[in-house]
Amino acid sequence: MSDLYDQIVSQRGSLERLVARIPGFGGYLDKAARRTADRMIRDFVADALQQRIDRLAGIERKLLDGGGLQYMSETRSAKTKLQIFHDRVKAAAPGYSALDSAVKIGSAEMEKLYSFDEAQIRYTDQLDEALNALEQAAITNSGVEDAIAAVAKAADEANEAFSLREDVLTNLGKSL
Repeated sequence: MSDLYDQIVSQRGSLERLVARIPGFGGYLDKAARRTADRMIRDFVADALQQRIDRLAGIERKLLDGGGLQYMSETRSAKTKLQIFHDRVKAAAPGYSALDSAVKIGSAEMEKLYSFDEAQIRYTDQLDEALNALEQAAITNSGVEDAIAAVAKAADEANEAFSLREDVLTNLGKSL
């Protein structure tokens, strides 16, 4: 597959780390709980993404207050990419509905799904880092364009990873 796919699968953490990041999440090994758990993960990620979108809007205001009108086109573009990722995560159909069939899936397949779910959460962390750098650049009025580009790049990669997750679910559903 792609380099991003390989990166996500190779960086997967333990199930315990995923469970620890989402309050109230008990996993979706039980077929009856998969849809609820999937919704819980996506709601958690969507809420975290909304916080990052709001934070970016605040940084935009700081840039404007500092005379950074020339950056608004780039920040708007980055915010749009982040909003698209948020909307895709929030509006996606329950991802594990295809897994509710009578066919058993193996632990390797579930590990792939967990790795993509954990990757969504890691992207919120990467977006935090990029937003921290942008906020610092806005304060110092130095490197703003590069910092905005880093936010946009993180949002692009997050969107690409979400597409790969959808591909994994589709292919897994076909193999069942």
